[in-house]
Amino acid sequence: MKKHQIILACTAVFALLFYNEAPGINISIFGVLLTLLISYFFQEKFVNRSHLILVMTSILSCFAFAWYGDAASFFSLALSILFLQFKTQDGELKIVQVFPLIFLNGITSLGRIFIFSQWLPERKIHNDFAKKLVAFVLIPVLFLGLFFIVYSFGSNHFSSLFTDYTLDIDIFQLVVITILGFYISFSFWNYWVPDVCYEFNPKLNNDFTAISEVKNQSTFSFLDLDFERKSGEITLFLLNLMLLVFIATYNYEQFFEVVEKTNLSADTHERVNAVIFSILMAVGVILFYFKGGFNFDEKAKSIKNLAKVWITLNVVLIVSAIIKNTEYVSFYGLTYKRLGVYAFLILAIIGLVISFQKIRKQKTNAYLFNQMVWYFYGTVLLCSYVNWGSIVTNYNISVNKGVEPVFLSELNFNDDTRRDYFKKNNLDGKHSEVEREELISNYQSAGFLSKALYYEFLDKKK
Repeated sequence: MKKHQIILACTAVFALLFYNEAPGINISIFGVLLTLLISYFFQEKFVNRSHLILVMTSILSCFAFAWYGDAASFFSLALSILFLQFKTQDGELKIVQVFPLIFLNGITSLGRIFIFSQWLPERKIHNDFAKKLVAFVLIPVLFLGLFFIVYSFGSNHFSSLFTDYTLDIDIFQLVVITILGFYISFSFWNYWVPDVCYEFNPKLNNDFTAISEVKNQSTFSFLDLDFERKSGEITLFLLNLMLLVFIATYNYEQFFEVVEKTNLSADTHERVNAVIFSILMAVGVILFYFKGGFNFDEKAKSIKNLAKVWITLNVVLIVSAIIKNTEYVSFYGLTYKRLGVYAFLILAIIGLVISFQKIRKQKTNAYLFNQMVWYFYGTVLLCSYVNWGSIVTNYNISVNKGVEPVFLSELNFNDDTRRDYFKKNNLDGKHSEVEREELISNYQSAGFLSKALYYEFLDKKK
């Protein structure tokens, strides 16, 4: 099947799935279709385990969206399929390049659609084809039209067979859906990778290539390597010293000072924000000093050891922030934001561990970003597969924290537990509860392609 045929076929399927339908199971079906088409037509390019893993995560993400139909499962579905397409079609490019390419193709496809030579095959119309067109299509249609007019005047019943009904089709909506489907299909199957991406790709390798050149490469033109090395040692020593003091004061304020419960929220937010900025700057320091020569400098053992101490101290700081967030949860219960803090802090620890490995294994700065893309992707998958709303609700009810009716009504996918809790305690989520029940009712009454399957297994509220 050629590229233009796949684009037109996907456009037709998209129009059938989304005409007169809201986003729902139709997105999952379309996602499964794209996954299967990639797996079938480009199976010879499935050369390693990562391709099969991406096929599995794509299918699972489609099922997750069919079940939940929320933003997290949608991003999981989109990233999985885009990663699979990118990894299959341009496996030599680093996966981190997929993000700017998505943005670039989203814009350029609007113009590239009209460059027909890029995606339509060149065909010459020979005389035989013209003869067949005239003989088999134009002439029969012409005579059919003429005789239809004559017969229509002679018989009202004959005329009514073709005229006494109207097509119940929203032409405007159909045209818009078809254009949108064509745009998505074209961008997906005929995406463009500029030459600069291939030229820049070697700079994103995990390993250094010209080690002899890198060894003698200094950061500042006005400093030789000896001065720069000593400067790095002094800087990292002072940073470690300051971080030690900060960790001591940070933990003293957290665990030894008496803090009023009313101030706990503000204090926690301030301290977690400080940790976030600290980690980002910590990784920046590592990337600054170990982007080149110091990775292979035999005299740089001191700066490497100081950098490893710096990373370890930052891990200690993150652990302190995790404990503080846990204390906050114990006072107020779980929320999506507090779960998000856990996710970010765990990703920060992973990033620091990878930074440690980068120094130990003498990897490039791109190594950190290449690895973190996959961990970020794994986090998105985890967010889409797990019913966090139900976890938050069950935990908060069990500890009797964060069980305000309005808050529980605003959580997603906790409906059975929330309804039982409200009924048992004679509670009312007020306007939020009304909106939640209306949402459930709308999903349950929607057409099959517009449904989210989760709501099909909920009892209708009496």
